[in-house]
Amino acid sequence: MTHSDDQGLVLPPALAPIQVVGVPIYRSEEELTAISERFAALAQELKAMGIRFKYDDDDNRRPGWKFAEYETKGVPVRLAMGPRDLENGKIEVARRDTKTKETLDFPNLVPTIAALLQDIQGNLLQRAKDFRAANTHTVDSYEQFKIEIEKGGFFLAHWDGTPETEELIKQETKATIRCILLDGDTTPGVCMVTGKPSEQRVVFAKAY
Repeated sequence: MTHSDDQGLVLPPALAPIQVVGVPIYRSEEELTAISERFAALAQELKAMGIRFKYDDDDNRRPGWKFAEYETKGVPVRLAMGPRDLENGKIEVARRDTKTKETLDFPNLVPTIAALLQDIQGNLLQRAKDFRAANTHTVDSYEQFKIEIEKGGFFLAHWDGTPETEELIKQETKATIRCILLDGDTTPGVCMVTGKPSEQRVVFAKAY
């Protein structure tokens, strides 16, 4: 849910059941046979590196349908190859996170794909961290909190540590404590609701 978009899932490669999918583009059985042979060799190389690969040569679905299907399922990398690509020693590589495509040469293709998966993993993590940071705010007064919580996001606020105060906040704002950060701000303060001592700020948010 953190990474996905309106087109479907966007799975981090480390979690994806299928990390790379191969889709042939062909018009004749001869073209399919030739493309499948190349994909079979590629599959062995990818699997030897521990990369989870699927080759989809289902003749009941067109390539465009398959592209949309694997985009919805969040497969990190999609490979597509037609007869002209095969002849020129090239293959189209599309990444799910940025929806960008590039055409690569067969030589050094497997190391490139392995590096691409690592890049996607890192990109998704950094993108999530940036989003979290941009939507995390510090509040000190309960009045300010009640206004800001309606806009959505995460809010760092002092709390006196009692379930009664947390329940009051929940009843009045529908917000609850999402977590107490292990490496959060431990500067002592006063609870935004009761004014009682607070050892550190906690994270409040609404559940959606």
